[in-house]
Amino acid sequence: MKFISVVSVPVSDQERAKSFYLDQLGFTLVAESTFGDDLRWIQVGIPDAQTSLTLVTWFDEMPPGSLRGLVIDCEDLDEQYRTLADRGVPFNGPPSRQPGGVFAILSDPDGNQLSLRQAGS
Repeated sequence: MKFISVVSVPVSDQERAKSFYLDQLGFTLVAESTFGDDLRWIQVGIPDAQTSLTLVTWFDEMPPGSLRGLVIDCEDLDEQYRTLADRGVPFNGPPSRQPGGVFAILSDPDGNQLSLRQAGS
C-alpha cells in the first residue's frame, strides 16, 4: 500500500456540497462525471494533496452527515479558522488544544464534521 487516495463523504445534495467544498473551503474540482443510472462522481481536493474527497449519495449505509473524524492539517490554524469563518463556514467553536495538537471542527451543509488541526502547537 502507498497512500489513501479518496475518502467518501456522504451528502444529500451533490451540487450544494460541491459549492461548499469549492467556494467556502477553497478545495479544487478534481473530477466530475456521470456513471451508472444517473449517478454522479464529484471529486474535490486540497490543491497539491494526494488524498481527495468524493461527494457520494449512493451508499445506504452512509447517511448524509454521518462522517466524523476526518482531519485536515494546517500550517496556521488560527489564520485558516478566521479565513473560513469569514466565508461563512460553521465551526463548533474556536480552535482548542486537544491531544495531538490544536483543533477546530467545522461542519458541511449536511453536518459531516471535519477537523482542522495544527500539530505540535
